[in-house]
Amino acid sequence: MKKINVGILIFDEVEVLDFAGPFEVFSRTRLLKGAGSRRSEDSAPFTPFTVSIDKKPVTATGGLKIISDYTIKDCPKIEILIIPGGFGTRTLLNNESLLSWIKSIADQATTTSSVCTGSLLLAKAGLLEGKRATTHWGAIEALKSISKDIQVINNRRIVNDEIITSAGVSSGIDMAFMLVENLYGEQVASDTAKYIEFHRSKENV
Repeated sequence: MKKINVGILIFDEVEVLDFAGPFEVFSRTRLLKGAGSRRSEDSAPFTPFTVSIDKKPVTATGGLKIISDYTIKDCPKIEILIIPGGFGTRTLLNNESLLSWIKSIADQATTTSSVCTGSLLLAKAGLLEGKRATTHWGAIEALKSISKDIQVINNRRIVNDEIITSAGVSSGIDMAFMLVENLYGEQVASDTAKYIEFHRSKENV
C-alpha cells in the first residue's frame, strides 16, 4: 500500500499540541478496525514526519525539546503539509528561505494546512490571497494585518478554501480527523478517534 507522506513543520516555540495532535492522529490511523491493528504498520495509510529549518534541537513551548526527522533541505516529498502555530511563528515571518520553502511545498502538495498561528506563515508566503482563512482567536487581527485580500473568519474551528486553516491548538486535531475522513471515510476516522479516546467536535467547522 502506497502511504501518504504528512510533513509537519516544527520550530522554536512551536505550540506542542499544534504539531503533536495532528501527528498522533495520522500516526495512529489504520484502515483495519480494532486496537490490535495499531500495533502494526500494515494498514497504516500515512507516514507522518517532522521537518525543521536545521538539525538543531527544537525547543517547543513549555521547554519540550524535539529533534526533527528531516530538515527543509533533505525532507522527502510531502503530500499533506501542516504548518503549526505558536509564539515562534512571529520570529519566522521574515525568514524568506522558510517562506519560499513553504510556498514551494504547497505548490506540489495535495493538501496544505495550518493550525493556530501557522496561518500567519501561510499568509506571509502569499498562499492565502483571495481566500477565506482562520487562526487562533488571539491572532485574528495579526492575520488581517498581513493582507487585506484574506477574508479572515472568526469563530470557526476549520475553514477549507483550497488551503485548510484551523483555529487554536486543539482544533488541529479536528482538522486532522477531517482529512482522514475525507480520504478514507467516516468509519476509519471514527475508529481512530475511539482508539485515542478523542471526542471529535463538528461544531463551527
